[in-house]
Amino acid sequence: MNIFRGAYTALITPMNSDGSVDYDGFRANVKFQLEQGIDGLVPLGTTAETPTLDEKSGSEEDKIIEIVFEEVRKFEKTSGKKIPVILGAGSNNTNDAVMYCERAKKAGADAALVVTPYYNKPSKEGIYQHFAACSKVGIPIIVYNIQGRTGLNIPTDLLARIAELPNIAGVKEASGNVGQMMEVIGQVKAAHPDFAVMSGDDSLTLPLIAAGGDGVISVASNLIPALMHEYAFAALDGDFKKAREIHYRLAPFFKAEFCDGNPSSIKYAMNFKGMPAGSLRLPLVEVTDAAKAQIEAAIKQCNL
Repeated sequence: MNIFRGAYTALITPMNSDGSVDYDGFRANVKFQLEQGIDGLVPLGTTAETPTLDEKSGSEEDKIIEIVFEEVRKFEKTSGKKIPVILGAGSNNTNDAVMYCERAKKAGADAALVVTPYYNKPSKEGIYQHFAACSKVGIPIIVYNIQGRTGLNIPTDLLARIAELPNIAGVKEASGNVGQMMEVIGQVKAAHPDFAVMSGDDSLTLPLIAAGGDGVISVASNLIPALMHEYAFAALDGDFKKAREIHYRLAPFFKAEFCDGNPSSIKYAMNFKGMPAGSLRLPLVEVTDAAKAQIEAAIKQCNL
């Protein structure tokens, strides 16, 4: 049974003014997500600024993992609702990716999010072997396909081959290509009905679900988890009139949330609304004045 459905939040990592991690703010954000009805959480992904976080034993990353699972388990105990956690486990070093998958398994994550190796530009066989190594850990793997960040697209024939490996549970589809998304659903998901196909772009959530996908791993839901849950399940439940209304209401914000990079843009939106987000770590910097104006205008236009 596919448990990966609905709106999942790719969590930001809030920072203090001195650049240290704001753990209290992070805990508050996790509680907010749970209280607002989010369907799942994705810590330590790209939106979390993970490449700049300390990963040694007892490190920033370990503390973030600890907080997520503390809050999720408390919420599950009181609510009786299951909140899947997909823990970021990507690297362009296969040995490190395997280690991160082992960490996710040990932490009790429901899946590990493994991105296509970036910068190295491996061949199709290299990509396959990378995921084959991760699949041996024994935790469900969500393949993360995002050519814009990795320089490589996973074509549908290669994803179909990867999906035959044990423990491959789904894909975060951020190719930006609706035609490819439909191929994945029509070919890979058709062969493996429990294979989850999640949009990696907020703006493509509606077409992906309409084509038979399962939901979205969202950046916007850092700010608006309840609305993104409502949006995803309107589409999943076949209420496309409601889903379209929400989609077009949010369209200006979907554009603004990436207008000057990610997570810089969503962090500015959260700061603007008084939520814990704070600063960024180099090489990321605060958004431009033009971007600030666009983000603020979108928040007002969308009545967020």
